[in-house]
This record gives sequence, structure tokens and C-alpha cells, in this order.
Amino acid sequence: MMSVENWNIFLIIGFIGQGLFSMRFIIQWLASEKAKKSVIPFSFWIFSLSGSIFLLIYAIYKKDPVFILGQAPNVLIYSRNIYLIKKNRGVER
Repeated sequence: MMSVENWNIFLIIGFIGQGLFSMRFIIQWLASEKAKKSVIPFSFWIFSLSGSIFLLIYAIYKKDPVFILGQAPNVLIYSRNIYLIKKNRGVER
């Protein structure tokens, strides 16, 4: 049986994950407004990955297969995007 203390920890993890995940939209919107075109800054991917990790932890705790399936692939996709960005930073286009 889960104690109230554990429930509070996972509820906080869930809220942190949702907050991080939501921040990415604000960052992307502000960067696009500043550039006057659609852009996706590196921090978008950092917030995406961080939010997805926290939300995946929360989904696993809640034992919600739909939520788990929705977040698990994102961790891989966002990690890959971060890797590709870092790998190609010095490459001329």
C-alpha cells in the first residue's frame, strides 16, 4: 500500500513533468516571434526530453498503459534530436 508521502512525491513529479513539457511551447512561440518565422530552439528539445522523462515516471507509477505508451517513444525521439543537433553543430550546411 502506498503512503500519503509517496503519493505526494509522484504527484509533484507529474506536475513538474507537465510544467516542463508545457514550457517548450512557450519557448518555441517566443523564439518564433523574435525571429518572425517558425523556429525550434535547442531548449525546446531539452524541455521536451525533461518533461517526457518526468511524465513517463508518473505514468509508470500510475500504471497507465496509454500514458506510458504515449511518453516512452518521446524520450527516444527527443534524445535523438538532441544528439543530432549536438553532432551537427560544427558542420557547415
